[in-house]
Amino acid sequence: MKLAFASKALLTASALATLTFGAMNAAAANKDYILATASTGGTYYPVGVAIATLSKVKLEPKFHFSLSAISSAGSGENIKLMGENQAQFGILQGLYGAWAWNGEGPYKKIGKQKELRSVTMLWQNVEHFVLRSNLTKTGTVSDLKSLENTNHKFSIGSKNSGTEGSGRQLLKGLGIDPDKFSLAYMGYGSSADAIQNGNIDGMNTPAGVPVSAVTRLFASVGDKVTVLDFTDKQMKEANGHYNLWTRYIIPANTYPSQSKPIKTIAQPNFLATRADVSEEDIYHLTKALYENLAYLSAIHKATKVMAIEKAIAGLPVPLHPGAARYYREQGIKIPAELIAN
Repeated sequence: MKLAFASKALLTASALATLTFGAMNAAAANKDYILATASTGGTYYPVGVAIATLSKVKLEPKFHFSLSAISSAGSGENIKLMGENQAQFGILQGLYGAWAWNGEGPYKKIGKQKELRSVTMLWQNVEHFVLRSNLTKTGTVSDLKSLENTNHKFSIGSKNSGTEGSGRQLLKGLGIDPDKFSLAYMGYGSSADAIQNGNIDGMNTPAGVPVSAVTRLFASVGDKVTVLDFTDKQMKEANGHYNLWTRYIIPANTYPSQSKPIKTIAQPNFLATRADVSEEDIYHLTKALYENLAYLSAIHKATKVMAIEKAIAGLPVPLHPGAARYYREQGIKIPAELIAN
Protein backbone atom coordinates (compact mmCIF):
# COMPACT_ATOMS: atom_id res chain seq x y z
CA MET A 1 0.00 0.00 0.00
CA LYS A 2 2.78 2.43 0.93
CA LEU A 3 4.71 1.54 -2.22
CA ALA A 4 1.64 2.00 -4.37
CA PHE A 5 0.91 5.38 -2.78
CA ALA A 6 4.52 6.47 -3.26
CA SER A 7 4.50 5.33 -6.87
CA LYS A 8 1.27 7.24 -7.51
CA ALA A 9 2.77 10.33 -5.87
CA LEU A 10 5.89 10.08 -8.04
CA LEU A 11 3.82 9.74 -11.17
CA THR A 12 1.72 12.74 -10.20
CA ALA A 13 4.80 14.81 -9.45
CA SER A 14 6.42 13.70 -12.70
CA ALA A 15 3.31 14.58 -14.71
CA LEU A 16 3.08 17.95 -12.97
CA ALA A 17 6.74 18.67 -13.72
CA THR A 18 6.23 17.73 -17.36
CA LEU A 19 3.21 20.00 -17.64
CA THR A 20 5.02 22.87 -15.91
CA PHE A 21 8.09 22.45 -18.12
CA GLY A 22 5.89 22.37 -21.21
CA ALA A 23 4.11 25.54 -20.13
CA MET A 24 7.45 27.24 -19.49
CA ASN A 25 8.65 26.25 -22.96
CA ALA A 26 5.46 27.58 -24.52
CA ALA A 27 5.84 30.87 -22.64
CA ALA A 28 9.48 31.12 -23.68
CA ALA A 29 8.49 30.55 -27.30
CA ASN A 30 6.26 33.64 -27.26
CA LYS A 31 8.68 36.50 -27.89
CA ASP A 32 7.66 39.91 -26.62
CA TYR A 33 9.57 42.66 -28.37
CA ILE A 34 9.69 46.21 -27.01
CA LEU A 35 8.58 49.08 -29.28
CA ALA A 36 9.82 52.50 -28.12
CA THR A 37 7.59 55.43 -29.10
CA ALA A 38 7.54 58.95 -27.53
CA SER A 39 5.48 61.01 -25.06
CA THR A 40 1.82 60.08 -24.68
CA GLY A 41 0.51 63.45 -25.93
CA GLY A 42 1.87 63.09 -29.46
CA THR A 43 1.29 60.66 -32.31
CA TYR A 44 4.13 58.13 -31.86
CA TYR A 45 2.63 56.61 -28.72
CA PRO A 46 -0.94 55.90 -29.93
CA VAL A 47 0.35 54.60 -33.27
CA GLY A 48 2.84 52.40 -31.39
CA VAL A 49 0.02 51.07 -29.22
CA ALA A 50 -2.00 50.33 -32.38
CA ILE A 51 0.91 48.37 -33.90
CA ALA A 52 1.45 46.49 -30.63
CA THR A 53 -2.25 45.62 -30.33
CA LEU A 54 -2.31 44.43 -33.92
CA SER A 55 0.68 42.17 -33.22
CA LYS A 56 -1.01 40.60 -30.20
CA VAL A 57 -4.20 39.90 -32.14
CA LYS A 58 -2.76 38.81 -35.50
CA LEU A 59 0.77 37.55 -34.83
CA GLU A 60 1.04 36.12 -31.32
CA PRO A 61 -1.52 33.29 -31.74
CA LYS A 62 -0.01 32.00 -34.98
CA PHE A 63 3.63 33.13 -35.01
CA HIS A 64 4.30 33.37 -31.25
CA PHE A 65 5.63 36.90 -31.05
CA SER A 66 4.22 40.32 -30.27
CA LEU A 67 5.27 43.89 -29.54
CA SER A 68 4.68 45.97 -26.41
CA ALA A 69 4.70 49.75 -26.84
CA ILE A 70 6.41 51.93 -24.23
CA SER A 71 6.50 55.72 -23.94
CA SER A 72 9.91 57.40 -24.23
CA ALA A 73 11.57 60.74 -24.86
CA GLY A 74 11.30 60.09 -28.61
CA SER A 75 13.68 59.39 -31.49
CA GLY A 76 16.95 60.13 -29.69
CA GLU A 77 16.17 57.85 -26.77
CA ASN A 78 14.67 55.21 -29.07
CA ILE A 79 17.95 54.89 -30.98
CA LYS A 80 19.81 54.56 -27.68
CA LEU A 81 17.37 51.91 -26.42
CA MET A 82 17.69 49.91 -29.65
CA GLY A 83 21.48 50.23 -29.58
CA GLU A 84 21.50 48.74 -26.08
CA ASN A 85 18.89 46.10 -27.07
CA GLN A 86 16.52 47.41 -24.40
CA ALA A 87 14.08 47.92 -27.27
CA GLN A 88 14.03 45.96 -30.50
CA PHE A 89 11.78 48.40 -32.38
CA GLY A 90 11.41 52.16 -32.41
CA ILE A 91 9.47 54.86 -34.23
CA LEU A 92 11.94 57.44 -35.54
CA GLN A 93 11.98 60.76 -37.30
CA GLY A 94 13.63 60.65 -40.70
CA LEU A 95 16.21 63.19 -39.48
CA TYR A 96 17.29 61.01 -36.56
CA GLY A 97 17.48 57.96 -38.79
CA ALA A 98 19.74 59.85 -41.21
CA TRP A 99 21.90 61.17 -38.36
CA ALA A 100 22.27 57.76 -36.73
CA TRP A 101 23.00 55.81 -39.92
CA ASN A 102 25.55 58.35 -41.21
CA GLY A 103 27.13 59.17 -37.86
CA GLU A 104 26.10 62.83 -38.03
CA GLY A 105 24.48 65.29 -35.64
CA PRO A 106 24.44 63.87 -32.09
CA TYR A 107 26.07 60.64 -33.37
CA LYS A 108 29.17 62.33 -34.78
CA LYS A 109 31.31 61.34 -31.77
CA ILE A 110 29.94 57.84 -31.18
CA GLY A 111 29.83 56.86 -34.86
CA LYS A 112 27.44 55.21 -37.27
CA GLN A 113 24.62 53.14 -35.76
CA LYS A 114 24.89 50.17 -38.07
CA GLU A 115 22.58 47.91 -36.04
CA LEU A 116 19.58 49.89 -37.31
CA ARG A 117 17.26 48.73 -40.09
CA SER A 118 14.05 50.14 -41.58
CA VAL A 119 10.74 48.29 -41.64
CA THR A 120 8.34 50.79 -43.21
CA MET A 121 7.50 54.43 -43.65
CA LEU A 122 4.58 55.24 -41.36
CA TRP A 123 3.37 58.81 -41.80
CA GLN A 124 4.67 62.34 -42.07
CA ASN A 125 5.76 64.22 -38.98
CA VAL A 126 4.09 67.60 -39.43
CA GLU A 127 5.73 70.63 -37.84
CA HIS A 128 3.51 72.53 -35.38
CA PHE A 129 5.38 75.55 -34.03
CA VAL A 130 2.74 77.14 -31.82
CA LEU A 131 2.99 80.71 -30.49
CA ARG A 132 0.67 83.05 -28.64
CA SER A 133 -1.10 85.13 -31.28
CA ASN A 134 -0.19 88.42 -29.60
CA LEU A 135 3.50 87.59 -30.23
CA THR A 136 3.07 86.96 -33.95
CA LYS A 137 3.78 89.64 -36.56
CA THR A 138 4.18 87.72 -39.81
CA GLY A 139 2.45 84.48 -38.81
CA THR A 140 5.52 82.54 -39.99
CA VAL A 141 8.35 80.83 -38.12
CA SER A 142 10.40 84.02 -38.36
CA ASP A 143 8.27 85.27 -35.44
CA LEU A 144 10.22 82.91 -33.19
CA LYS A 145 13.26 85.16 -33.66
CA SER A 146 11.55 87.70 -31.39
CA LEU A 147 11.79 85.24 -28.46
CA GLU A 148 15.59 85.54 -28.36
CA ASN A 149 16.90 87.29 -25.24
CA THR A 150 13.42 87.75 -23.74
CA ASN A 151 11.50 86.29 -20.79
CA HIS A 152 8.98 84.62 -23.08
CA LYS A 153 9.20 80.89 -22.36
CA PHE A 154 9.16 78.35 -25.19
CA SER A 155 8.88 74.56 -24.87
CA ILE A 156 11.19 72.88 -27.37
CA GLY A 157 10.19 69.34 -26.31
CA SER A 158 11.38 66.81 -23.74
CA LYS A 159 15.11 66.87 -23.03
CA ASN A 160 17.11 64.82 -25.59
CA SER A 161 13.94 63.99 -27.51
CA GLY A 162 13.51 63.81 -31.26
CA THR A 163 11.26 66.84 -30.92
CA GLU A 164 14.09 68.87 -29.40
CA GLY A 165 16.65 67.61 -31.92
CA SER A 166 14.59 68.31 -35.04
CA GLY A 167 13.40 71.63 -33.63
CA ARG A 168 16.98 72.76 -33.08
CA GLN A 169 17.96 71.59 -36.58
CA LEU A 170 15.14 73.55 -38.20
CA LEU A 171 15.70 76.71 -36.18
CA LYS A 172 19.44 76.59 -36.86
CA GLY A 173 18.75 76.57 -40.61
CA LEU A 174 16.48 79.59 -40.14
CA GLY A 175 19.15 81.53 -38.26
CA ILE A 176 17.23 81.34 -34.97
CA ASP A 177 19.14 80.35 -31.82
CA PRO A 178 16.92 78.50 -29.31
CA ASP A 179 19.69 78.71 -26.71
CA LYS A 180 18.87 82.42 -26.57
CA PHE A 181 15.27 81.52 -25.64
CA SER A 182 13.97 81.01 -22.13
CA LEU A 183 13.55 77.29 -22.78
CA ALA A 184 11.26 74.75 -21.17
CA TYR A 185 11.68 71.01 -21.79
CA MET A 186 8.24 69.42 -21.70
CA GLY A 187 6.18 66.82 -23.50
CA TYR A 188 3.25 67.72 -25.72
CA GLY A 189 0.42 67.48 -23.21
CA SER A 190 2.25 69.36 -20.47
CA SER A 191 3.32 72.05 -22.99
CA ALA A 192 -0.30 72.62 -24.03
CA ASP A 193 -1.34 72.83 -20.37
CA ALA A 194 1.45 75.32 -19.65
CA ILE A 195 0.34 77.64 -22.49
CA GLN A 196 -3.26 77.41 -21.32
CA ASN A 197 -2.17 78.26 -17.75
CA GLY A 198 -0.03 81.20 -18.89
CA ASN A 199 3.28 79.62 -17.87
CA ILE A 200 4.85 79.47 -21.35
CA ASP A 201 4.26 81.31 -24.63
CA GLY A 202 4.93 78.71 -27.32
CA MET A 203 5.67 75.08 -28.05
CA ASN A 204 7.26 72.78 -30.60
CA THR A 205 4.97 69.78 -31.25
CA PRO A 206 5.75 67.92 -34.51
CA ALA A 207 3.44 64.94 -35.06
CA GLY A 208 0.86 63.39 -37.35
CA VAL A 209 -2.25 65.45 -37.95
CA PRO A 210 -4.27 65.94 -35.80
CA VAL A 211 -2.03 66.32 -32.74
CA SER A 212 -4.14 65.68 -29.64
CA ALA A 213 -2.28 68.27 -27.54
CA VAL A 214 -2.79 70.95 -30.22
CA THR A 215 -6.48 70.07 -30.53
CA ARG A 216 -6.90 70.39 -26.78
CA LEU A 217 -5.06 73.72 -26.70
CA PHE A 218 -7.13 75.24 -29.52
CA ALA A 219 -10.31 73.98 -27.87
CA SER A 220 -9.39 75.79 -24.65
CA VAL A 221 -7.92 79.10 -25.90
CA GLY A 222 -9.13 79.35 -29.51
CA ASP A 223 -7.48 82.00 -31.68
CA LYS A 224 -5.24 83.17 -28.84
CA VAL A 225 -2.62 80.79 -30.28
CA THR A 226 -1.28 80.39 -33.82
CA VAL A 227 0.43 77.49 -35.61
CA LEU A 228 3.16 79.25 -37.61
CA ASP A 229 3.48 78.96 -41.40
CA PHE A 230 6.66 78.24 -43.40
CA THR A 231 7.28 80.13 -46.64
CA ASP A 232 8.98 78.25 -49.51
CA LYS A 233 12.20 80.09 -48.72
CA GLN A 234 11.97 79.18 -45.03
CA MET A 235 11.37 75.53 -45.94
CA LYS A 236 14.56 75.49 -48.02
CA GLU A 237 16.55 77.22 -45.28
CA ALA A 238 15.22 74.86 -42.61
CA ASN A 239 16.32 71.79 -44.62
CA GLY A 240 19.95 72.89 -44.84
CA HIS A 241 21.89 70.18 -46.70
CA TYR A 242 19.15 67.59 -46.09
CA ASN A 243 16.13 67.00 -48.29
CA LEU A 244 13.77 65.66 -45.63
CA TRP A 245 11.13 68.34 -45.12
CA THR A 246 8.50 68.97 -47.77
CA ARG A 247 5.41 71.17 -48.01
CA TYR A 248 2.40 70.12 -45.93
CA ILE A 249 -0.92 71.96 -45.81
CA ILE A 250 -3.07 71.44 -42.71
CA PRO A 251 -6.65 72.02 -43.96
CA ALA A 252 -8.82 74.68 -42.34
CA ASN A 253 -10.93 73.44 -39.41
CA THR A 254 -8.52 70.61 -38.62
CA TYR A 255 -8.27 72.23 -35.18
CA PRO A 256 -10.97 74.17 -33.28
CA SER A 257 -11.11 77.87 -34.29
CA GLN A 258 -8.61 77.27 -37.14
CA SER A 259 -10.38 79.08 -39.98
CA LYS A 260 -7.48 79.12 -42.48
CA PRO A 261 -5.15 76.42 -43.86
CA ILE A 262 -1.74 76.19 -42.16
CA LYS A 263 1.19 76.16 -44.61
CA THR A 264 3.75 74.13 -42.70
CA ILE A 265 6.29 71.42 -43.56
CA ALA A 266 6.73 67.74 -42.71
CA GLN A 267 9.40 65.03 -42.57
CA PRO A 268 8.85 61.27 -42.69
CA ASN A 269 8.44 59.02 -39.65
CA PHE A 270 9.38 55.38 -39.96
CA LEU A 271 9.37 52.11 -38.05
CA ALA A 272 12.92 50.95 -37.29
CA THR A 273 14.25 47.71 -35.86
CA ARG A 274 17.50 45.98 -34.97
CA ALA A 275 19.36 44.03 -37.63
CA ASP A 276 19.42 40.91 -35.43
CA VAL A 277 15.63 40.56 -35.11
CA SER A 278 14.38 37.42 -36.87
CA GLU A 279 13.80 37.80 -40.61
CA GLU A 280 10.62 35.72 -40.30
CA ASP A 281 9.23 37.94 -37.54
CA ILE A 282 9.88 41.13 -39.52
CA TYR A 283 8.33 39.59 -42.63
CA HIS A 284 5.14 38.62 -40.78
CA LEU A 285 4.95 41.99 -39.00
CA THR A 286 5.32 43.93 -42.27
CA LYS A 287 2.71 41.74 -43.94
CA ALA A 288 0.30 42.18 -41.01
CA LEU A 289 0.68 45.97 -41.10
CA TYR A 290 -0.24 46.23 -44.78
CA GLU A 291 -3.04 43.69 -44.58
CA ASN A 292 -4.66 45.60 -41.70
CA LEU A 293 -4.35 49.28 -42.62
CA ALA A 294 -8.04 49.91 -41.91
CA TYR A 295 -7.53 48.67 -38.35
CA LEU A 296 -4.57 51.02 -37.80
CA SER A 297 -6.30 54.07 -39.26
CA ALA A 298 -9.33 53.42 -37.05
CA ILE A 299 -7.07 53.88 -34.02
CA HIS A 300 -5.21 56.98 -35.23
CA LYS A 301 -5.91 59.11 -38.30
CA ALA A 302 -2.19 59.67 -38.97
CA THR A 303 -1.89 56.13 -40.38
CA LYS A 304 -4.56 56.80 -43.03
CA VAL A 305 -1.74 58.01 -45.30
CA MET A 306 -0.01 54.62 -45.16
CA ALA A 307 -0.02 52.72 -48.46
CA ILE A 308 2.15 49.96 -49.89
CA GLU A 309 3.15 52.31 -52.73
CA LYS A 310 4.69 54.69 -50.15
CA ALA A 311 6.20 52.02 -47.90
CA ILE A 312 9.86 52.71 -48.71
CA ALA A 313 9.60 56.37 -49.74
CA GLY A 314 12.22 58.52 -48.04
CA LEU A 315 13.63 55.82 -45.78
CA PRO A 316 17.05 56.96 -44.46
CA VAL A 317 18.19 53.49 -43.28
CA PRO A 318 18.49 50.21 -45.25
CA LEU A 319 15.58 47.78 -45.05
CA HIS A 320 15.56 44.75 -42.80
CA PRO A 321 15.70 41.63 -45.04
CA GLY A 322 12.31 40.48 -43.71
CA ALA A 323 10.65 43.70 -44.81
CA ALA A 324 12.49 43.70 -48.15
CA ARG A 325 11.23 40.18 -48.81
CA TYR A 326 7.61 41.24 -48.33
CA TYR A 327 7.97 44.33 -50.53
CA ARG A 328 9.53 42.28 -53.35
CA GLU A 329 6.54 39.94 -53.17
CA GLN A 330 4.33 42.99 -53.67
CA GLY A 331 6.26 43.98 -56.79
CA ILE A 332 8.14 46.89 -55.23
CA LYS A 333 11.59 47.54 -56.67
CA ILE A 334 14.06 48.25 -53.88
CA PRO A 335 16.85 50.75 -54.64
CA ALA A 336 20.45 49.73 -53.94
CA GLU A 337 20.84 52.14 -51.01
CA LEU A 338 18.04 50.38 -49.12
CA ILE A 339 19.53 46.90 -49.47
CA ALA A 340 21.39 45.91 -46.30
CA ASN A 341 24.85 44.42 -46.77
